Amino acid sequence: MAQTITEKILAAHSDREEAKPGQLIKARIDLCLGNDVTAPIAIKEYQKAGADQVFDPSRIALVLDHFTPNKDIDSAQQCAQVRFFARDHQIEHFYDVGQMGVEHALLPEQGLVLPGDCVIGADSHTCTYGALGAFSTGVGSTDLAAAMITGQAWFKVPEQMRFIYNGKRGKWFGGKDIILFTIGKIGVDGALYRTMNFTGPVIRELPMDDRLALCNMAIEAGAKNGVIEPDEITKEYIKTRAKREYKLYESDSNALYVATYEWDITGMEPQVAFPHLPSNSKPVSRAKEIKIDQAFIGSCTNGRISDLRDAAEILKGNRVDRNVRCIVIPATQEIYRQAMKEGLFDIFLDAGCAVSTPTCGPCLGGHMGILAEGERCIATSNRNFVGRMGHVKSEVYLSNAAVAAASAVTGRITHPEEVAK
Repeated sequence: MAQTITEKILAAHSDREEAKPGQLIKARIDLCLGNDVTAPIAIKEYQKAGADQVFDPSRIALVLDHFTPNKDIDSAQQCAQVRFFARDHQIEHFYDVGQMGVEHALLPEQGLVLPGDCVIGADSHTCTYGALGAFSTGVGSTDLAAAMITGQAWFKVPEQMRFIYNGKRGKWFGGKDIILFTIGKIGVDGALYRTMNFTGPVIRELPMDDRLALCNMAIEAGAKNGVIEPDEITKEYIKTRAKREYKLYESDSNALYVATYEWDITGMEPQVAFPHLPSNSKPVSRAKEIKIDQAFIGSCTNGRISDLRDAAEILKGNRVDRNVRCIVIPATQEIYRQAMKEGLFDIFLDAGCAVSTPTCGPCLGGHMGILAEGERCIATSNRNFVGRMGHVKSEVYLSNAAVAAASAVTGRITHPEEVAK
């Protein structure tokens, strides 16, 4: 039977010749992930189960990134619980303040997720790692607890969808714009419990940072996972990062899909998702009269070095509007160091931006950029639900980093071409 990359990975990890949509399987896990919000719940379930030993201390990653550096006593207590668990169980991949980054940027950067892997994380955006040709998906904290004990997880094999992108993308049109456009076409439940297979000439030329942003938001269409077949760009990315064996899978040419979509993205504008759904996406020109109070550049979607370079290209020689707060948060310490080395921080500071140590803070309305009633923010993050970044009567608009930076300069949502010099 012809199979897709996802079906092949799930079959291999459950010792089957093939994995068919709808089958219930028990698969071996290559890496399981928890953060300071979800891991404490998993740890409690782990302890309730009477476990005293994890299945493999080198196959668990615990990243303190959501409310860190700790914003209050409750977040400090949560982080302490994870910290003690990591010490007691000698968790090899434990990342605390000073070493940590936003988890879905950190794990690929550190070579902890690789092509052909089967990965779960107690965070919905674990689907990011499909950009490397892995099967990766978010799970609940109880599933994480079970995986930490057994090294296995139950799955229903998802149905497969294919998304083909043709044409030539413009300078300011990247992975974030592709996924916002796609979700706008199919809706937030358009890929419910299905795999989104991203392919076509545009995807094959897409840099890894953009691929990671694209797969990161597959969950915003309801998908179980998003995936891109590994190629030379993938190999180049992992060649200095991989510290263990991996396997490259590709979909058979005659694999079956329940739906196929095909678009030509030539000439498309950068996309902006209006409140209060990621599917409410429109070309940036449709948003040009919308004033903002805050711009946030960061998160597991668009806090990578290429995003910061795009933002710096826009901000260089410009000033942030006096009525706008612009917050820039590199997604990892490595990205932070690289941005500093390249002089990007000088550009951001000269423009009037605030630059922070890595944290998820603003994205989930945790800290470092909470919105007041009536305020609007343009953000490079992945969700714009009611109250996502603060007050329930605030608004979040989603965009790429260049649009966010241009908007910070003008004080209204703006196409980068209006500001770029």
